[in-house]
Amino acid sequence: MLWTPKIRLVTVLCSIVFVAGTALQNYVVIDLDLIEASMRLKGVETGDAPAYLGALRLVGNIFIVGNLLGLLVWFRWRWLFWPVLAVNVGQALGVYVVPFEVHRAAIDEHGWPGVLPSLVTDGGAVILSILLIVAYVRSRRLTRTGDPVRL
Repeated sequence: MLWTPKIRLVTVLCSIVFVAGTALQNYVVIDLDLIEASMRLKGVETGDAPAYLGALRLVGNIFIVGNLLGLLVWFRWRWLFWPVLAVNVGQALGVYVVPFEVHRAAIDEHGWPGVLPSLVTDGGAVILSILLIVAYVRSRRLTRTGDPVRL
Protein backbone atom coordinates (compact mmCIF):
# COMPACT_ATOMS: atom_id res chain seq x y z
CA MET A 1 0.00 0.00 0.00
CA LEU A 2 1.20 3.49 -0.77
CA TRP A 3 0.79 5.94 2.06
CA THR A 4 -1.62 8.69 1.07
CA PRO A 5 -0.94 12.09 2.67
CA LYS A 6 -4.02 11.88 4.93
CA ILE A 7 -3.40 8.32 6.11
CA ARG A 8 0.26 9.13 6.65
CA LEU A 9 -0.55 12.22 8.73
CA VAL A 10 -3.19 10.45 10.81
CA THR A 11 -0.88 7.50 11.46
CA VAL A 12 2.03 9.72 12.52
CA LEU A 13 -0.15 11.88 14.78
CA CYS A 14 -1.75 8.82 16.37
CA SER A 15 1.68 7.27 16.88
CA ILE A 16 2.85 10.39 18.73
CA VAL A 17 -0.21 10.27 21.00
CA PHE A 18 0.16 6.51 21.51
CA VAL A 19 3.86 6.78 22.45
CA ALA A 20 3.08 9.48 25.01
CA GLY A 21 0.00 7.68 26.35
CA THR A 22 1.72 4.32 26.64
CA ALA A 23 4.75 5.85 28.36
CA LEU A 24 2.47 7.70 30.77
CA GLN A 25 0.52 4.53 31.51
CA ASN A 26 3.67 2.42 31.79
CA TYR A 27 5.70 4.66 34.10
CA VAL A 28 3.29 7.02 35.88
CA VAL A 29 -0.02 5.20 36.31
CA ILE A 30 1.13 1.60 36.71
CA ASP A 31 3.21 0.99 39.82
CA LEU A 32 3.62 -1.79 42.35
CA ASP A 33 0.91 -0.42 44.67
CA LEU A 34 -1.59 -0.30 41.82
CA ILE A 35 -0.76 -3.87 40.76
CA GLU A 36 -1.14 -5.11 44.32
CA ALA A 37 -4.46 -3.29 44.67
CA SER A 38 -5.72 -4.80 41.42
CA MET A 39 -4.66 -8.27 42.58
CA ARG A 40 -6.51 -7.78 45.88
CA LEU A 41 -9.62 -6.67 43.94
CA LYS A 42 -9.38 -9.87 41.91
CA GLY A 43 -8.92 -11.97 45.06
CA VAL A 44 -5.42 -13.15 44.11
CA GLU A 45 -2.33 -13.38 46.32
CA THR A 46 -0.10 -10.31 45.85
CA GLY A 47 3.22 -12.14 46.09
CA ASP A 48 3.64 -12.18 42.31
CA ALA A 49 2.95 -8.46 41.92
CA PRO A 50 6.58 -7.50 41.10
CA ALA A 51 6.75 -10.10 38.33
CA TYR A 52 3.36 -9.00 36.98
CA LEU A 53 4.51 -5.37 37.03
CA GLY A 54 7.68 -6.33 35.15
CA ALA A 55 5.65 -8.18 32.52
CA LEU A 56 3.25 -5.26 32.09
CA ARG A 57 6.12 -2.82 31.70
CA LEU A 58 7.83 -5.09 29.18
CA VAL A 59 4.67 -5.22 27.07
CA GLY A 60 4.30 -1.44 27.43
CA ASN A 61 7.88 -0.92 26.25
CA ILE A 62 7.25 -3.12 23.22
CA PHE A 63 4.24 -0.99 22.32
CA ILE A 64 6.24 2.21 22.82
CA VAL A 65 8.86 0.95 20.35
CA GLY A 66 6.15 -0.27 17.98
CA ASN A 67 4.40 3.09 18.06
CA LEU A 68 7.72 4.84 17.45
CA LEU A 69 7.90 2.73 14.30
CA GLY A 70 4.65 4.41 13.27
CA LEU A 71 6.49 7.74 13.16
CA LEU A 72 8.57 6.40 10.28
CA VAL A 73 5.43 6.24 8.13
CA TRP A 74 6.20 9.89 7.40
CA PHE A 75 8.89 8.62 5.01
CA ARG A 76 6.30 6.63 2.98
CA TRP A 77 8.07 3.28 3.28
CA ARG A 78 5.64 0.64 2.04
CA TRP A 79 7.02 -2.15 4.21
CA LEU A 80 5.86 -0.29 7.34
CA PHE A 81 2.18 -0.93 6.69
CA TRP A 82 2.02 -4.46 8.11
CA PRO A 83 4.19 -3.87 11.20
CA VAL A 84 2.28 -0.67 12.02
CA LEU A 85 -1.04 -2.43 11.56
CA ALA A 86 0.12 -5.36 13.72
CA VAL A 87 1.24 -3.04 16.54
CA ASN A 88 -2.07 -1.18 16.49
CA VAL A 89 -4.17 -4.34 16.38
CA GLY A 90 -2.11 -5.67 19.30
CA GLN A 91 -2.58 -2.46 21.26
CA ALA A 92 -6.29 -2.47 20.44
CA LEU A 93 -6.54 -5.91 22.08
CA GLY A 94 -5.54 -4.23 25.34
CA VAL A 95 -9.21 -3.35 25.71
CA TYR A 96 -9.89 -7.07 26.23
CA VAL A 97 -6.59 -8.34 27.65
CA VAL A 98 -6.01 -5.94 30.56
CA PRO A 99 -8.08 -7.17 33.51
CA PHE A 100 -10.88 -4.86 34.65
CA GLU A 101 -9.39 -4.86 38.14
CA VAL A 102 -6.33 -2.98 36.86
CA HIS A 103 -8.58 -0.20 35.56
CA ARG A 104 -10.63 -0.23 38.78
CA ALA A 105 -7.43 0.11 40.85
CA ALA A 106 -6.22 2.93 38.58
CA ILE A 107 -9.50 4.79 39.11
CA ASP A 108 -9.25 4.25 42.86
CA GLU A 109 -5.66 5.51 42.97
CA HIS A 110 -5.67 8.30 40.36
CA GLY A 111 -9.33 8.97 39.57
CA TRP A 112 -10.54 8.95 35.96
CA PRO A 113 -7.23 10.36 34.68
CA GLY A 114 -5.70 7.04 35.76
CA VAL A 115 -7.48 5.18 32.96
CA LEU A 116 -7.36 7.96 30.37
CA PRO A 117 -3.98 6.97 28.84
CA SER A 118 -5.15 3.39 28.42
CA LEU A 119 -8.50 4.43 26.95
CA VAL A 120 -6.84 6.80 24.49
CA THR A 121 -4.12 4.39 23.36
CA ASP A 122 -6.22 1.21 23.22
CA GLY A 123 -9.35 2.88 21.88
CA GLY A 124 -7.35 4.99 19.44
CA ALA A 125 -5.55 1.88 18.23
CA VAL A 126 -8.93 0.28 17.47
CA ILE A 127 -9.89 3.29 15.34
CA LEU A 128 -6.51 3.53 13.61
CA SER A 129 -6.50 -0.20 12.87
CA ILE A 130 -9.91 0.05 11.23
CA LEU A 131 -8.81 3.10 9.26
CA LEU A 132 -5.66 1.33 8.02
CA ILE A 133 -7.58 -1.78 7.01
CA VAL A 134 -10.18 0.28 5.13
CA ALA A 135 -7.44 2.27 3.39
CA TYR A 136 -5.68 -0.94 2.40
CA VAL A 137 -8.83 -2.55 1.03
CA ARG A 138 -9.76 0.60 -0.87
CA SER A 139 -6.28 0.94 -2.33
CA ARG A 140 -6.33 -2.69 -3.52
CA ARG A 141 -9.87 -2.54 -4.85
CA LEU A 142 -9.96 0.84 -6.52
CA THR A 143 -6.60 1.02 -8.23
CA ARG A 144 -5.15 -0.98 -11.02
CA THR A 145 -1.82 0.81 -11.25
CA GLY A 146 -1.05 0.71 -7.55
CA ASP A 147 -1.45 4.48 -7.16
CA PRO A 148 -2.78 5.65 -3.80
CA VAL A 149 -6.48 6.29 -3.42
CA ARG A 150 -7.56 9.55 -1.81
CA LEU A 151 -9.58 8.97 1.34
